[in-house]
Order: sequence, then C-alpha cells, then structure tokens
Amino acid sequence: MSETTLSKQGPFETSGTYRIRVKGVVDARWSDWLGGMTITTRESEGSHVTDMVGKVADQAALAGILNALYEMHLPLLRVEFLRDSE
Repeated sequence: MSETTLSKQGPFETSGTYRIRVKGVVDARWSDWLGGMTITTRESEGSHVTDMVGKVADQAALAGILNALYEMHLPLLRVEFLRDSE
C-alpha cells in the first residue's frame, strides 16, 4: 500500500463513529465498559445479534473494545465505520 493511499484513509488517531455487530447478547449495562456505545440486541434467525454504535476516540480505543468482546467470547459479525466525528 502506498503512502498516498494511506494518507487518504485519514490519521490513525482520528475519532469516528462505528457500528460493531456480534453474535450473542451484550447487556446494556456493559455500555460504559465498551466506551459508552449504545447497545441493542435483537433476535435474528433463531439466535441473538447485538449491535453497538458509538463514537470511538481512535484506533487504539477500537482495538480495546474489540478485545473486550473477544474476551467475552462473542463472535464478531461486522465492524463498520459510519462517519468521522465532528
């Protein structure tokens, strides 16, 4: 990947809003531990799916949230960048 391509992606330390989807249930009380994300769980095709949406300070914070979900043994279904923070 060229330096020009990398610079178009934005700084590594830039905040943004993300949606993270996992298979399983994440209790809304975990919101503070997961960076203040809004947590919504629904049933989909006979199993539970949880969406978490919120502002993430930088890539290190995103990695921390993903690591917390890993430690909870929740399979990741999607990590989606929604927009830059304003």
